[in-house]
Amino acid sequence: MTPSKQVSPAIRILREKRDASARATHLEAVIRKFLITTNERKYMSTKTNFKRIALVAVAALGLGLLSSVPAKAVGNLAVTVTNGSFVAGKSDSTNAATIAISATIEDIKDTITVSVVGNGTLGDSVVASSSRVARLIYLDTSTAARTKVGTLATIGASAPSDITSTKLDSQTVTTGTMYALTAATIGNVGATFGIQVDSVSAAIVAGTYSFTVFVKQYTSGVIQPVTTSYTVSLVSAAVASVSTTPSASTSFVDLLSSAQASGSDATDAVITSVATAGTAAGYIYVGNRNSANGAATAEDSITATVTGAGQVCAAALSATPSATTCGKSLKVSAIGDYQFILQADGTAGTSSIAVSSSVAGWSTTKSATFYSKAAKTITATVAIPNLGVGTNAGAVRVTAVDAGGVNWTGTFYIVASSAADALVGGSATTPVACNAYSATDGYAKCDISTLTTGTAKFKVIDASTVALATATSNEVTVNVINSTPASVKLSFDKATYAPNERARIYVTPLDAAGKEMQSITADLLASGGITVSGAISLIGSTTTVESLTATSITTSSTSSSTSGAKAGSRVYTVFMPAAGGSVTISATGGAALPPAARVAVSATATVTDSGAAALAAVTALATTVASLKTLITTLTNLVLKIQKKVKA
Repeated sequence: MTPSKQVSPAIRILREKRDASARATHLEAVIRKFLITTNERKYMSTKTNFKRIALVAVAALGLGLLSSVPAKAVGNLAVTVTNGSFVAGKSDSTNAATIAISATIEDIKDTITVSVVGNGTLGDSVVASSSRVARLIYLDTSTAARTKVGTLATIGASAPSDITSTKLDSQTVTTGTMYALTAATIGNVGATFGIQVDSVSAAIVAGTYSFTVFVKQYTSGVIQPVTTSYTVSLVSAAVASVSTTPSASTSFVDLLSSAQASGSDATDAVITSVATAGTAAGYIYVGNRNSANGAATAEDSITATVTGAGQVCAAALSATPSATTCGKSLKVSAIGDYQFILQADGTAGTSSIAVSSSVAGWSTTKSATFYSKAAKTITATVAIPNLGVGTNAGAVRVTAVDAGGVNWTGTFYIVASSAADALVGGSATTPVACNAYSATDGYAKCDISTLTTGTAKFKVIDASTVALATATSNEVTVNVINSTPASVKLSFDKATYAPNERARIYVTPLDAAGKEMQSITADLLASGGITVSGAISLIGSTTTVESLTATSITTSSTSSSTSGAKAGSRVYTVFMPAAGGSVTISATGGAALPPAARVAVSATATVTDSGAAALAAVTALATTVASLKTLITTLTNLVLKIQKKVKA
C-alpha cells in the first residue's frame, strides 16, 4: 500500500496552472483539427458529388443507348468465302467463287444482305463490260423451311416482302445488286451465294478476277447496318480459243480465186491468169490458227516467196483487199488469219509460191500459171454433133496455149466463118463471147444460137473483134437439124458381160432417115417403159426419171466417157445378174412416135456363166491338145518314111 504523500500548496498551484495551460493547448489543437477535418470533409464531399453526377449522366446515357437496341437481334453471324476458277466455256455455278452465310435471327424483321463490287482491273472489267459479265448467284440454303432469300434494292426497318428467289437465280453484278436473307420464323438461317463470269470465249482474259463482298446486318428498327467486307477471286486459266500461240496442226494455206474476209480450210483453186503486170491472179489465204482453231489471236511471222512468174503483195483480210507492199518475197507479222494477193509481174509461165511460218514451223508450196496476153494456138472441137434450131449451150469446146506453151485461159469468142454460115447460125462480123474457161473441165464452152437447119462452119478467136484477134482456131462444122422422132431403138453398150458387170442401156430416137437426132424430150416409150427379163439392178435414184419405167425421155446433147452419156440417147446404168444367161430388154414405142412406129422393140445381151466359161476353156484346151497330138503323129510318120528312104 502506497502511503499518501502531502503535496505542498506551491506545487499544487503550479500543477494546476500547467494543467490549465495543457488543456487550453489541447483544446486549441482539437479545435484546429476539427476545423481542418471538417473542411476536408466538405471538400471531399463536393468532389464526390461531382463524380456521382458524372456517373449518373454516363449511366443515363448508356441506358438511353441500350434502350434503342431491341432485345432480339442477328447473332452468331459466320461468313465463309471460297475462291473459284474457270475457263471460257466452262464457267458455271460448279466452279464459282462462293460466299456461305449462317446466323441466328431472333426477330423476323432482321435481315442480312450480300452485295458484290469489282475489285482490280479484271474484276472491274467484268462489272463494266457488256461482253464479259459477272453474276451473283443464289446457290442454296441450309435451312430451306426457315430461310427466305430474295433480291432487294433497299432495306428498311420493316420485314422484306419480296423474298421470293429460287435456287440458281442470278443477277448481273452492278451498283445496287444484292441478295437479302431473313427468316420465316426465328432461328438459324443460312444460304450460299456464288460469283461467276459468263462464258464468252472471245472476251475472256486469263488472270485473277477479284471482287469485294459486303455482308450487312440490318436489325429491326435500325437503318444503319453493321457491315463486314471480304475479298474473293475467280482465277481464269488461259483460254485455248483466244491463245496467241499458233498451231501447225490447225493452221492452213489455201490458194483462192477470190478474196475472203474470213474462211476455213478449202480445196485450192486452179489459178491461171494473164501475165499483164499488176493483174490480181488469185489470193493466198493463210489460216493462222491456235490449237483451238481460233482465227483471230494466234501470233506468227508468215513468209511468202514466189519463184518464177508473178509476185505477192501484202493486203488486209478483206473481201476487197488492196495491195500495199509487193515483191518476190514478203514477211509479215500476222495476228490471226492473213491474206496475200498473188499478182502478175509481166512474166508468163508457171509460178511456185512457198509459204512458211516462223513460230508454228509449218510450210507449204502452191502453184499458179501466168499466160501471155495473146494466144498462139487455139483448138476447137464440136461437143454437140447435132444441133437443134435455137440455143445450143456448149456446142463447141475450145482450148489454147500461148507462145511458151502455157495454157491460155483468157476470153474466147466464137464467130461464123462466112456470111453463108451466119445464115444458119451466129454472126460473121460480131463474135460472141464464150463461157469462162473451166479448170475442172479443162476447156471453155461456146454456145451457138442457130436460125435454121443445115450445116455451118465456125471458128474461135482470142479477141472481141476479128481485126484484133492474134490467134484463130481451126474451123469446126456443126449440123443443125430439126427432126421429129420416127422410131425408137433400145441397145446395150456391149453384147457380152461378166456376172455382175456394169452395163449401159440406151434409148435412142431416130428420124425418118433412120439417123440419130438432136437432143429432145418426148414420150418415146409407151406405158410401163422398159421391161427386163433378168435380175438386173439399176444405179441411181428411184424417181420416175431414173426408173426404167419412165415414158418421157430426155436425150443427151453431148457424149461423156465418164458417165457413159451418148449424144442423142438416154442412158441408164445397170448391173448385170450374177448368173449366166441372156438378158433381154423390151419396150413399145410411145405417143411421140407416128402410130405405125408404136411397136415393140428389144435388145439382148449375154451374161457369161463362170462355170460355162471354165468348161468352154477346158473344151478349147482339149481341142488344142488333140490338134497338137495329130500334128505330132503326122510329123512322126514323116520322119519314119524319111529314115526308110535313106536306108534304101
